[in-house]
Amino acid sequence: MDPALEKEAEKIELKVIDWRRDLHQYPELSNREFKTAEKIAKHLKKLGLEVETGIAKTGVVAVLKGDQPGKTVALRADIDALPVTERNDLPFKSEVKTAFLNTETGVMHACGHDTHTAILMGVAEILTKHKDKINGTVKFIFQPAEEGPPPGEEGGAKLMIKEGVLKSPDVDAIFGLHINSGTPVGTIRYKPGGTMAAVERFVINVKGKQTHGSAPWSGVDPIVISAKIIDGLQTIISRESKLVDEAAVITVGKITSGVRFNIIPESAEMIGTVRTLDPAMREKIMRRMTEMSQDIAKAYGGSATIEWQNNTSITYNDLDLTAKMLPTLQGIAGKENVELVKATTGGEDFSFFQEEVPGFYFFLGGMTPGNKDAFPHHTPDFKIDESGLLLGVKVMSQLAIDYLNAQ
Repeated sequence: MDPALEKEAEKIELKVIDWRRDLHQYPELSNREFKTAEKIAKHLKKLGLEVETGIAKTGVVAVLKGDQPGKTVALRADIDALPVTERNDLPFKSEVKTAFLNTETGVMHACGHDTHTAILMGVAEILTKHKDKINGTVKFIFQPAEEGPPPGEEGGAKLMIKEGVLKSPDVDAIFGLHINSGTPVGTIRYKPGGTMAAVERFVINVKGKQTHGSAPWSGVDPIVISAKIIDGLQTIISRESKLVDEAAVITVGKITSGVRFNIIPESAEMIGTVRTLDPAMREKIMRRMTEMSQDIAKAYGGSATIEWQNNTSITYNDLDLTAKMLPTLQGIAGKENVELVKATTGGEDFSFFQEEVPGFYFFLGGMTPGNKDAFPHHTPDFKIDESGLLLGVKVMSQLAIDYLNAQ
């Protein structure tokens, strides 16, 4: 790593940790990150950057122009928290409460977005002090609502793109990271191509014919039809999808029907998710799910419709960009600490940026080495080893410099 950048990163490590702890203690849900955005903007303005707020409701963007002209690289961090009640013993534990979808809940950075934000705030401070090393422009994107906006609202990467975040100046490449509670500190994991899944939300509405539970032959049972549809959908994965190429998942997570034990209801609703890592598989699975649900319902005397909502696209690491930037990761973390991994069926709306410009997204170790009981993301006991933040600051800083200067 550039010795000057490395020295600056080590110098502000404790400051980055302090930012992270403050953000963790006072988390905010998607599209409601008002105070979080204020803290970020205040820091960026103090650095003398060109700062714009209110993008995609609560997003913050800052622009740093290097001393020499060149291309533009974007660095992205997500800033929202989750409706999870924290139950660990951290001194900066979140005590924030709110109502989410009419349910009282705690609010917690249970996915590490607080670390991503703190890391990028640190990167902004380092690069601002070393404009002389930058051939081009760095755009810092602090994105709200990565976990998805509330029902009925727009938000996240899609809305940022819609509002022009990749324009003026036009972004040539984008980098992002995600800390991982199950990856040892000091380790970086990556995958060229499809690294995280496209995420679809589906709703299947089954229409039958209501009747008395004692006389099912006088009606059409949407619950039985739903059971047959659920069973049939799984054959799309087990019998029609070439899983040796890429993984795919169909999950029905909720089914609602009926009001009383002795009434066969008129309708049933199923809600679930599809995860795919290949565009052709995605298209085929969605088409077959539509055909199968309709045909099965018809075979049993009912009807079915299916509605789709795309939550994320495939998080696709540009092959050329990944190959070019890999030496930067290896040079900072050590070649032995940069691991090539398989794809995950989790989703990330960073994928929408990658549909517009070449992008590279990787995973940063946040687990104390040797820990056998790391808690998963999105859980009340989730924890991150803060010693992993320094590597994130170093890598993101050097990626920006190396990309621009290689142009």
